[in-house]
Amino acid sequence: MNRNHHDPNPFDEEEVNPFSKGAPAPGSKPRIPSLGPETLGFGQKHDATVDIPLDTMKDSKNKERELAAWESDLKRREKEIRRREDAVTKAGVPNDDKNWPPFFPIIHHDISNEIPVHAQRLQYLAFASWLGIVLCLVFNMIAVMVCWIRGGGVKIFFLSTIYALLGCPMSYVLWYRPLYRAMRTDSALKFGWFFLFYLIHIGFCIFAAIAPPVVFHGKSLTGILAAIDLFNGHVMVGIFYLVGFALFCLESLLSLWVLQKIYLYFRGNK
Repeated sequence: MNRNHHDPNPFDEEEVNPFSKGAPAPGSKPRIPSLGPETLGFGQKHDATVDIPLDTMKDSKNKERELAAWESDLKRREKEIRRREDAVTKAGVPNDDKNWPPFFPIIHHDISNEIPVHAQRLQYLAFASWLGIVLCLVFNMIAVMVCWIRGGGVKIFFLSTIYALLGCPMSYVLWYRPLYRAMRTDSALKFGWFFLFYLIHIGFCIFAAIAPPVVFHGKSLTGILAAIDLFNGHVMVGIFYLVGFALFCLESLLSLWVLQKIYLYFRGNK
């Protein structure tokens, strides 16, 4: 029985010391290291680490600093521009950059961005009135030139040219620009200036539509009286003068309507 007692069990596991340098001790069982409760994966102590080069981190930080500096500088410039614009607005100095007509800018005109929304329709009507007088004066010069070619005399052509060269810029300076600025600043003085010279403008349009042979020499205006006189000898010239008469009549009616609308707007605001 003793022999059987000392016989080794073939199914017993032998303990092995993994840290021993020599052979395992006889009769010892091998030990399998047990796994801890931590599992391998993200967020655990056994996770694999990724080495990021220090140069790359420094470059990204430098870029962030540059972007932050650029953004702060941009905000500073924007504040400076706003401060200047506010100062100019408070001082009453308009920023009149020439932007119209687009192909050859000679005046400043930006109704959609500078005129209050509730007053933009009136400003567009006044602008149409100003374009109307420009059209009337230019066509008047063309019709008088036709009359001059047909023997009407060079003097009336020179007079019609003077009307066009002086009338277009003077109408803009004397009544359209004051109205534009009055709409921007709601200035009673500028409204008064507009009403004064716009009445003179309406009087001129009515006078030109009639064209009596006084003050203005001969047939230098394409009115109804000049058109009737020209129909006797030159029918084609008379037709030109009739078209000019119709244009001056339309301009007179449009101007009277604009005057009424702007007066009501002025009284309503005050």
